[in-house]
Amino acid sequence: MNLRPPRLKHLISGAFFLVLCNLSFPPARGHSDETIAYKVSLPKPERHLFHVSIKLPVKGEALLQMPAWNALYQIKDFASRIQGVQAHAESGAATIEKIDKQTWRVTGNGTVQIDYSIYWDEVGPFATQLNGEHAFINPAEILMYVVGRTSEKASLAIGEFPENWRLASATAFHCESQASHPQCTSEVSTYNQLADGPIEVGKFQQFDLQGVSPPVTVVVHGDKENWKKKQVEDELKRICQYETKLMEGAPYEHYTFILHIGKGAGGGGMEHSNSTAIGTMSDDYLPNVAAHEFFHLWNVKRIRPASLEPVDYTKEQYTRALWFAEGVTSTYGDYTLVRTGLWSKERFYEGLGYQITELEERPANRWQSAEQSSLDAWLEKYPLYNQADYSVSYYTKGQVLGELLDILIRDRTNNAKSLDDVLRAMNIDFAKQGKFYRDSLDVRLTAEKVAGGSFQDFFQKYVAGVEPFPYQQIFKLAGIEVRTVERRQPNLGLSLARDAYGTLVAGTIDADGPAGQAGLRVGDAIVTWNGGEAPRRLGRWLSEQKPGDLVKLRIKREEQELALEFRIGETKETAYEVAEDPQANEKALNIREGLLRGETGSVSRR
Repeated sequence: MNLRPPRLKHLISGAFFLVLCNLSFPPARGHSDETIAYKVSLPKPERHLFHVSIKLPVKGEALLQMPAWNALYQIKDFASRIQGVQAHAESGAATIEKIDKQTWRVTGNGTVQIDYSIYWDEVGPFATQLNGEHAFINPAEILMYVVGRTSEKASLAIGEFPENWRLASATAFHCESQASHPQCTSEVSTYNQLADGPIEVGKFQQFDLQGVSPPVTVVVHGDKENWKKKQVEDELKRICQYETKLMEGAPYEHYTFILHIGKGAGGGGMEHSNSTAIGTMSDDYLPNVAAHEFFHLWNVKRIRPASLEPVDYTKEQYTRALWFAEGVTSTYGDYTLVRTGLWSKERFYEGLGYQITELEERPANRWQSAEQSSLDAWLEKYPLYNQADYSVSYYTKGQVLGELLDILIRDRTNNAKSLDDVLRAMNIDFAKQGKFYRDSLDVRLTAEKVAGGSFQDFFQKYVAGVEPFPYQQIFKLAGIEVRTVERRQPNLGLSLARDAYGTLVAGTIDADGPAGQAGLRVGDAIVTWNGGEAPRRLGRWLSEQKPGDLVKLRIKREEQELALEFRIGETKETAYEVAEDPQANEKALNIREGLLRGETGSVSRR
């Protein structure tokens, strides 16, 4: 997703990333023809409080719950942000009682109104924000749901925001002026659908991508100096057109990009069924994120592991398939960029070399499999877990696995088939049939059907197991060399992580390194980095710096803000480089060109 300096992993989500969808509780009897009406008011945005009202048909008793997680695979306990929960009936009596950290019991008959306020002012596509500039809403982070009734009819109204603000969302809204404030109301939907449609309210630019069908709308909140409309339009158009063609049609009627660009925009991207929200400091970062998030339309949102269904908002939801759902989506993010010409093949090779380096320099790669990394995603909010000795990224491991698997399929079929055919087959066999796949098992079975032979050994060793990836052996089949080099690299002597509240902090500190010598401590919150946001991917940022460059930090430690300065140091490291094999045979050359261009069969040389 973005400007990825040579040697860089993009990610996302990235975080990052999955969205809640398709909760499938059976509807409660007696309510199916009635609508659960949500209203969100923003009377004083600078106070960061969303005022929420829910009009709920109740017959005796209903349970309301606040999701404990959304977007990121992290328990965030959004109920901790709620204040002043009250209930009253339009006629008769109603009571509300809290029974655990995220659940309230409502009693009454007829329509009961529940009111509360919830505080949010966090940047980024995985959070929710309300301030004097705009509101960005992930609905599941502010709206309670009725247990067992998330598939019933629901509507959402958003009002009392400044007159010069507008609303944008993939969810259809009708807006009109009411007194001195506008109000926008969604078409009747369900809580599940509302939860999967982020909303931007504020001053923004909006335009449609020309020549893209079905239609795609782009909404940009941010300073004009940080992005160029023509560049953004061209990049997103190429990405959408290529991926839609690759997957033989779009699965949406109308798609929306919500982009936050500039300082304070956060970082990463979050996929949704008909939209994405992306935060970046400049438009340079955008293509990498957008290519990843748009491909999630198929992989994750529709080609979906059964272990993530039905979604349970109350607790962790474990899956072994994130190496495919997220990692292979990263494979296709990079494929899209090189196949559309947004990247040169040299840049593609540089990115692949960085992925391999990132894997091999982490000791955890020797004991944590791609499946276990997927299973342990819920531990990512702990700084210790993110250290190299404790975990390896399912994004990185999955991306490299996708490229290795693609080459093997092409080699076995003399370049007649590819990983593209696997994704298309899973789209037909699962997504279009409304079915969910069985984690790694159905990925393997589909690859075997496409390639006409067993991949059990590959999956056992490298997906479920931790045997070293045979880079040289497999990449040679595609006329690609993988070699090690010793480099002198810029070094800070620290890593960054996020604490349990999502705050960016110093994760590990080398006491003898530049940051440690300057007085930085583990757990210090990073307020500013060289006057702006800290880099989303520290390794990527560092690869663009040189030893001796000055780093200026403002940190927060025990409610006190401090200023620190230090100069970037230098260290030796073993890195992996990817280059074309000058001795490649005709078959390997054909496979390499097919991979780079997304083609099968006999591929002509350029």
